Amino acid sequence: MEARTRTYLEGRFGDYYRRSDVSLPPAAERREWGHIPWSAGATRMIRHQSLLDVGDLGDFLHRTAPRHVYFSSARFADPGAGSMDEKGWQSADLVFDLDADHLPGVDPETTSYAEMLEACKGELLNLLDFIDDDFDFEETEVVFSGGRGYHVHVRDPEVRGLDSEARREIVDYVRAIDLDVDGLIETESNRGTTRRVLRRRGGWGARTHRRLVDLAERLREMDDDDALERLQELDGIGEGRAQTILGTVRNNFEAIRAGNVEAGGPGTRILVEALAAEAIETETAPIDEPVTTDTKRLIRLPGSLHGGSGLVVTPLAREELDGFHPLEDAIPERFRGREISVNVVDPGPTTFDGDTFTITEGEQSVEECLGIFLMSRGRAEKIKE
Repeated sequence: MEARTRTYLEGRFGDYYRRSDVSLPPAAERREWGHIPWSAGATRMIRHQSLLDVGDLGDFLHRTAPRHVYFSSARFADPGAGSMDEKGWQSADLVFDLDADHLPGVDPETTSYAEMLEACKGELLNLLDFIDDDFDFEETEVVFSGGRGYHVHVRDPEVRGLDSEARREIVDYVRAIDLDVDGLIETESNRGTTRRVLRRRGGWGARTHRRLVDLAERLREMDDDDALERLQELDGIGEGRAQTILGTVRNNFEAIRAGNVEAGGPGTRILVEALAAEAIETETAPIDEPVTTDTKRLIRLPGSLHGGSGLVVTPLAREELDGFHPLEDAIPERFRGREISVNVVDPGPTTFDGDTFTITEGEQSVEECLGIFLMSRGRAEKIKE
């Protein structure tokens, strides 16, 4: 990035902060603060600062106009101390990070930025299912990172004291790492006898059970040939087992709906294993393990600007998620309404502010918000007006 571009972006970030009211996180005085300035060369994190060192946050952001702003997930006795040992760790929020270019099945070389962000929002909804249904966390904050994904901050008191190993167990559960299908099945008493059934009250057992019932209902609506073909698409189910399973679905649907893995013989158990594998493939959330297991992580400050996009790190209410479009809704209003001149060095298709178009190489006059987006992403340089 050229010096003129850095100077321009630093100035405009300062203007944004002059008119923006960026909120403090809970217990802000016990958190470490860090930022990255608009310096030439390698990015250099300035950290080990307390809120006492920073002073009034709004004034600090306006004066320094940082490229990136962070605060710690941890709460410390002395957050401004120069080493972690001296800080006196007390507790830490549980933070989940979803990064668009680390999603399974997403190739950053062939997938557009807008497409990656859309895929990431789908994974966010999967993650929130775990947070709400499996863990029943209550004190949560969802944030668009301003860059490639989303953060979820969990501040329930009972999780803040968890160590790294306990947080890793949460990661393993959400990502279904080494999930034991046998553990999804329990023994249940029924009229003086026992039977093996899927756990249906939550977790991966409930997810598998939903798939089992949904498949059974669809099979009942199909003719035999289509139903048998559908069953044989699943791992481990050949023609003979498919016929047995279909007979059970047609003649003993209530047993299937009850999650009885013994109904119809071993074929039903194989069906359950196949559906559990499908659930794992489609319903896990590919969270970034190092972020969640780190009890001292620095994370982006909601309301700040992301220096790699010029977009706002945007906190989101749950009811806003479905209608949230980051490349429209996270554009700072401060950067709208006037044209600037830039030199485009990385031309090509671009999705921004509700439109998809092609940016051509060379000098262009564009709306400032688009110009800042392109310059922040290294696709353009500022030129004299």
